Amino acid sequence: MHPSHHAVTDPSKAAYIMAATGTAVDYATLEERSNRLAHIWRSQGYRPGDTLAVVLENHEWFFPLIWSAQRSGLYYACLSHTLSAADLAYILVDSGARGVVGSRKTLPLLEAASANGAAWQVFLVDGDGGSGAIDLVAAAAGFPPTPIADECAGTDMLYSSGTTGRPKGIRRPFEPGAPIASDSPMTSVARSRFHMGAGSIYLSPAPLYHAGPLRWALMVQRMGGTVVVMDRFDAEEALRLIETYKVTASQWVPTHFVRMLQLPEAVRDRYDVASLRAVFHAAAPCPIPVKEAMLDWWGPIIHEYYGGTENNGMTMIGPDEWLERKGSVGRAFVGTIHICDEEGHDVPAGSEGSVFFEGGPAFAYHNDEEKTRSATNAKGWTTLGDIGRLDADGYLFLTDRKSFMIISGGVNIYPQEIENCLALHPKVRDVAVIGAPDPDMGEKVVAVVELRNPADASDALKADLKAYLRERLGGVKTPRQIDFTGALPREPTGKLFKRLLRDQYRSADIDR
Repeated sequence: MHPSHHAVTDPSKAAYIMAATGTAVDYATLEERSNRLAHIWRSQGYRPGDTLAVVLENHEWFFPLIWSAQRSGLYYACLSHTLSAADLAYILVDSGARGVVGSRKTLPLLEAASANGAAWQVFLVDGDGGSGAIDLVAAAAGFPPTPIADECAGTDMLYSSGTTGRPKGIRRPFEPGAPIASDSPMTSVARSRFHMGAGSIYLSPAPLYHAGPLRWALMVQRMGGTVVVMDRFDAEEALRLIETYKVTASQWVPTHFVRMLQLPEAVRDRYDVASLRAVFHAAAPCPIPVKEAMLDWWGPIIHEYYGGTENNGMTMIGPDEWLERKGSVGRAFVGTIHICDEEGHDVPAGSEGSVFFEGGPAFAYHNDEEKTRSATNAKGWTTLGDIGRLDADGYLFLTDRKSFMIISGGVNIYPQEIENCLALHPKVRDVAVIGAPDPDMGEKVVAVVELRNPADASDALKADLKAYLRERLGGVKTPRQIDFTGALPREPTGKLFKRLLRDQYRSADIDR
């Protein structure tokens, strides 16, 4: 299916609703807008296989823009508006983008990215910002609301958020003439496991430039459902929207769950979430007590999957399966899982190693053969860089990212377990565990903690937190150093910029 189909069969149905304003855009309007924009791309000389960058907040014109690129055969590189100017400039060059679409909100970032003399054709969705950019919405009014003559399917070209280095682009081979209406393997999963379809009301609480939120929202519109778009996540507001719009499905990350569970019980009980039929989460392992609490609250409707922007494989697990194997991210749904040692050999069930997928879709990091080689072993299996283990029934349990591993005194320590434990302390709002330089041990374990009440920060609380961890995890995994911070550097998606913290500590190289 495709939104163009629903524009004919159910034109007045809301394709999406902007939660902050209540603005609803129906399928007929989405079709008209995306067609007009597609004509603009052709008028500007954009042809199938070209790349268009998008640096936009969750805006009313986001979906028309993406569907216009999709039906024009373009790669659409949706990029974070929280990037540094240097990283954005790097991606715009690396992706080969002919132009970039932004807004007055993101225009300063676009201008900063061009400060080194590079230039891109700039379009804005809300005027020209006085910058000489093309006013995309005003220009669209002069083009036909009907399809372009040479429609063919484009696709996303997404970049990792660069938590451990330069952002990495994933660009699939272009398929000339591919029809714009085609289902992905996840469509059948959405229908059969998540009960999604034309009647779905889907809440999107995260930035649409991110792979998961973008792809799930577009799938809902392919099926003829309605997407409710939050401009930014707020725990109580999310609950209010579920009740107001009778939301049936949504995708979350564990950080969202933690924020909602931190609301006072009286606030949580104020909102009716009974309309939810299926919710699903990904992006990071969810602490077991957090998921248990969510299942107690929302019932057995919480599913989990594991995969990446690379789309090289996927696992999935339902609520009943998870309760039998708490902590698992499921069995393979796309590809075959292998747990490998440093030489690339399979290890026995229960042993930890690098997680590889065999038989999933091939991928390559754009313009980076070395990164592609490092993610592929001699057998052609590919990895996202995660560490985990398989049980005897093929269920995957993730340990952490290999690149986040701390080696202290020759002992491998994975931060995720420590973070999961600290996140459950009643005074902790957020936490990141990193390795910092140490002259004796090579690296020492450092916990950077964001408190629910900053006024609680004290040496006594640091000691209490260490005792709390030592009791649960033992001495080796207890951080030698705990620091308090006002706010951890997280993307709006919930992904932690751990690289920034590690770089900060390594450059300082002192105890604080």
